[in-house]
Amino acid sequence: MTEIVGESLARRLVEWGVDTIFGLPGDGINGLMEGFRRQREKIRFILVHHEEAAAFMATGYAKATGRLGVCAATSGPGAIHLLNGLYDAKLDHVPVLALTGMQETSVLGTHYQQEVHLDRLYQDLAAYNLMITNPQQMPGVVDLAIRNALTRRTVSHLTFPNDIQVAAAAEDPYRHVGPGTPPASMPNRSMAPLRPAEDELARAADVLRQGGKIAMLVGVGARHARDEVLAVAEKLASPIVKTLPGKFTVPDDHPLTTGGLGLLGTAPSEELMEECDTLFMIGTSFPYGKYLPAEGQARVVQIDADPTLLGIRRPTEAPVAADAKLALQALLPMLDEAKDRSFLEKYQRKMDDWRSDMKALQDPSRDPIAPQYLMGCVDEAAAGDAILTCDSGTIATWAARHWTIRGGREFYLSGNLATMAPGLPYAIGIQHAYPGRQVVAFVGDGGFAMLMADFLTAVRHGLPIKVVVNNNNSYGQILWEQIILGYPEYAVRHQRPEADFAAWARACGAYGAKIKDPGDLPGAIREALAHDGPALVDCDVDPNEPPMPGRVKYDQAKHFAEAFLRGQPHKASTLAAVARDKINELLS
Repeated sequence: MTEIVGESLARRLVEWGVDTIFGLPGDGINGLMEGFRRQREKIRFILVHHEEAAAFMATGYAKATGRLGVCAATSGPGAIHLLNGLYDAKLDHVPVLALTGMQETSVLGTHYQQEVHLDRLYQDLAAYNLMITNPQQMPGVVDLAIRNALTRRTVSHLTFPNDIQVAAAAEDPYRHVGPGTPPASMPNRSMAPLRPAEDELARAADVLRQGGKIAMLVGVGARHARDEVLAVAEKLASPIVKTLPGKFTVPDDHPLTTGGLGLLGTAPSEELMEECDTLFMIGTSFPYGKYLPAEGQARVVQIDADPTLLGIRRPTEAPVAADAKLALQALLPMLDEAKDRSFLEKYQRKMDDWRSDMKALQDPSRDPIAPQYLMGCVDEAAAGDAILTCDSGTIATWAARHWTIRGGREFYLSGNLATMAPGLPYAIGIQHAYPGRQVVAFVGDGGFAMLMADFLTAVRHGLPIKVVVNNNNSYGQILWEQIILGYPEYAVRHQRPEADFAAWARACGAYGAKIKDPGDLPGAIREALAHDGPALVDCDVDPNEPPMPGRVKYDQAKHFAEAFLRGQPHKASTLAAVARDKINELLS
């Protein structure tokens, strides 16, 4: 058969090493689908139930592997559905290629059905964004799109009008009147790790040698540099604070780390940021400036592979544009061994107390079930190399504090976009990438309900993902955000009874367990993790358990009280939950 543009695209994706496309067909991409069909022995098309889920799957795949994620959707509404998942990829700096359809060129501009000019819609989103208008552009523009996505760690978008998709790939329909030629390329790229400049390293080493109380803040950009991060921290006697997306950069049980920072972080991390005289940021542009040292308090050293992110949070005396691993390897011999380890030791003691407090909150006697106990049961039973995906919301708090990174464990969530609903599709995308790994999605009832149809996708593809639903029958994080502003909650709880998502799992042909009694929880989690196939545990948890910050500040306590005085419902049960937490912490 004559090669059409759709097949030219599919063939080029294969040559780039792409083996999976997540998407949902439609008449707007029938030519692309034919191309995928012709290359079906080399590239698989994962049929989903919602295009937003397809984009999340591609993003999760890219986050976990570092490889290109690819998703596809039809013209108009299908392509619009991709946007949320693609913005997640853009804001978290992962490479994803989006492929969409467009009405045929002869009707563009005539208010044709589903005519949405996607190249304009995607203008803010995609670093490389093109509507294909001539078969001669193929496959060169595919190379350009993929190189941009991989090199700049972002989203690229190609949209194909219907008539172009089915045109002969060799067709040359127009007279060439200019001196240019169609793009000629090969499916490869040159992307050597960014090495640090010697003068930048010398300046960084000088600042660090003068520091007495050094705090390291490490993000996901250092995920490949665990050994180097630990070696530098040991030499500097510096506590390691982790961003939430960078949670798996350093093991949670390592004596050098004080865990996360921010509303979901630990009290020791917050306190040491207020005391340090030097801040060493590695692989992060941590956005929450209120949790960083006050301006003028600490000298700042920052390493980041993206030079545009250096110094955007605090005036940075020693910026180093480099790959984190290479920079730390070169920096280590330039540093002096710390003689005074009292700053580190102080926060190690505080972290020991914090870990005891968190363990005490995993109380198996609480009824309704404490969400901390739910996450603790998952943490205890999961494999040493398990991958946890997480939605945004209160569940991120419980995962941040009660999912322990040790061994080969990993952790993924929507970091900068902080969108609802990626946990389930992330798990599906990552399970495709790592069929032999245990992949667990820890999701809220709100996020799961948004994209729950794609649990059926996991069943139909035989993916043994495990889904744990933290079911509080409400939008818990929004509830507490309203209260923390000093206002009573409003329109954030669903009417009772709570949904039974386990029934949906069983209807799909998977394992499903509905848990209301804390005594039934550990066994159900173990059974689900051991099940040979997709499994779901839907656990009703205490809806009035507050995701308290690591350290409650005066303004937060004041606003909390104001919300109660203004008519906050469920006062008694909320105060009872807070009281039980404090009693358990004291007993620990």
